[in-house]
Amino acid sequence: MERPTWAPPGIDISVPSVSRIYDYYLGGSHNFEVDRQAARRAMEFMPGLPKIMQANRAFMRRAVRYAAAQGVTQFLDVGSGIPTFGNVHEVARAASPDARVVYVDHDPVAVAHSRAVLEGDTQTGVVSADLRKPQDILGAAEVGRLLDFERPVALLLVAVLHFLEDSDDPYGAVAELRDALPPGSLLVLTHASYEGMPLSEEVASGTVGVYREIRNPLVMRTRDEVARFFDGFELVDPGVVSMPNWQPGGLADPQDGDMPEDPYAFSGYGGVGRKA
Repeated sequence: MERPTWAPPGIDISVPSVSRIYDYYLGGSHNFEVDRQAARRAMEFMPGLPKIMQANRAFMRRAVRYAAAQGVTQFLDVGSGIPTFGNVHEVARAASPDARVVYVDHDPVAVAHSRAVLEGDTQTGVVSADLRKPQDILGAAEVGRLLDFERPVALLLVAVLHFLEDSDDPYGAVAELRDALPPGSLLVLTHASYEGMPLSEEVASGTVGVYREIRNPLVMRTRDEVARFFDGFELVDPGVVSMPNWQPGGLADPQDGDMPEDPYAFSGYGGVGRKA
């Protein structure tokens, strides 16, 4: 297998990576054949996976614009993945040129590629850390350098919590991060769910099986289980809803396109909460 020049040394390119599979769904170029094979296997059960990921990215962009409109100019993106077009720092700076962003991921490929893309950008930072260990994130040098926890911070947990099993205590991890945030901070969150999918749970579970095979269990949670992550936050209208339905006024963007009609786009949930 030929090693691409952008692949960081020491990375096993024979093992699929969640962030590279996600990159493939979004039409990116930073994925290997092993990732594409896993993605295609998952799509055999759930052909609309790319539509779900596109809806997820569009939600993220709207939420970042919402945060900027609320005067929040600091962003902590945990589980950020591989940089693709329309990243948090690009969207945030379009609204607020002084916005500061810290990207956090535990995938070495995502971290290495993010550092390469953002080299020389003094308003962004990249941290190698795992959501399961919130103190590693909060104590990271780049977080300390770029983010002022005396002012509101937008915490992004976009398409990441469904990779934490209940035994990883995802609610505890979110609560630990929440407790470090000052009043006025925002939690931006999306999560996979069987609810809203245009196919049976039995068929969709085939996709879950593919992720389990690559040692990245995909945990589907109900709307009520997703809403629990917002404990300690006041939900912004319209609350926890399917991602295309989260449309606070004035946030539409040409990049989002029209409201998607593809039924897969309405799979899973998104929401934004504000810390009192």
